[in-house]
Amino acid sequence: MDQLACMRSFVRVADLHSFSRAADALGVSRAVISTHVAQLEKHLHCQLLHRTTRRVGLTSDGAEYLVRCQRILAELDGADETLRGTRLSPQGRLRVDVPVVFGRALLIPALARFTARYPQLQLEVQLNDRVVDLIAEEIDLVVRVGAVREPQLIARRIVNTRLLTCASPDYLREHGVPTAPEELRRHKLIGHLGADSRRPHKWQFQRGTMRRQLTFPCNVAFNSVEAQIMAALRGAGILQTMDLVVAEALASGKLEVVLRQWSAPGAPISVVCRSALRDSPKIRVFADFAAELLLQYRRRVDGMLDAEV
Repeated sequence: MDQLACMRSFVRVADLHSFSRAADALGVSRAVISTHVAQLEKHLHCQLLHRTTRRVGLTSDGAEYLVRCQRILAELDGADETLRGTRLSPQGRLRVDVPVVFGRALLIPALARFTARYPQLQLEVQLNDRVVDLIAEEIDLVVRVGAVREPQLIARRIVNTRLLTCASPDYLREHGVPTAPEELRRHKLIGHLGADSRRPHKWQFQRGTMRRQLTFPCNVAFNSVEAQIMAALRGAGILQTMDLVVAEALASGKLEVVLRQWSAPGAPISVVCRSALRDSPKIRVFADFAAELLLQYRRRVDGMLDAEV
């Protein structure tokens, strides 16, 4: 039995919940995948998967074994890459996932510089605002907003953010400017939907040592920061979001800050990879590049916001 091949087949079946899709992904027949999983179960003397006509699921033993397999295969892939001689010349496929606003505003305009610097890298970029599972979705590196709690991941914190409450000048002229957080209840509000709860995030406020979390009814809520900003620019209401993503709208006068004295610390932004890939050359160069973009923008944003005060 080729245990590594069997483990790879098992992991792919578990990720895709299908023997057929796993076979397509690995470029082998369904019979090969079935044989690999059966050999692994025989070797371990336990059942790893529940099979039905509609779906494949993990047993409790399978769920425990899957975590270990993912860790082992990630370590193996990282070791292989390190010893392939790529340390001086990063090469191969690099799959990254970044927030939509970061991708459109910072990454895409600068990509030509990165690809010219590392022509042997094949970069695949996903833009979305959800938290991805790096192992299950085979992502090499992410730019993550918020805390990183997964023990198998390595996070490099790049910048901190602040939460600003703002609206368009037209909206404020028509509806007035709130002077205290409680006054927001009388306004049209644009919320941001949480990835897990599917409910709008609580609004955060801090003044000196006083910190408050308030829940407001929102007239509209989006699962996209970009959509929130677009709605606010068109006068749909007041939103609260990170300073980095609205700085240019503030500098151009398209949005105005309200309740500035109640501005609260926001989420950190980090570059994150699997621990097994922390020494990979391609991970290192892209992480450095992303950090450079974020730090440059942080300095630019600070200048904008200082000028806007």
